[in-house]
Amino acid sequence: MRTTVDFDPDVEKAIAQMRRRDGGGLSDAVNALIRQGLRCKSSQSAFTPIVRDLGITIDVSNISDTLDLLEGPNAR
Repeated sequence: MRTTVDFDPDVEKAIAQMRRRDGGGLSDAVNALIRQGLRCKSSQSAFTPIVRDLGITIDVSNISDTLDLLEGPNAR
């Protein structure tokens, strides 16, 4: 497949270094770098929230009753 790609300076430098080291062409170097990137797994694990039981459960389907419960009936 032929396409036009603009490389950032750091990527262009990595491609040039790989071409000098391995003696391959531009396409060979770009394909090798893309394959490397695709094989890399993220070292970060999935975020796990800390869960705590906060006691009572509040039904918030009725906003007026919820505000009365949280702020008191004389808050308005």
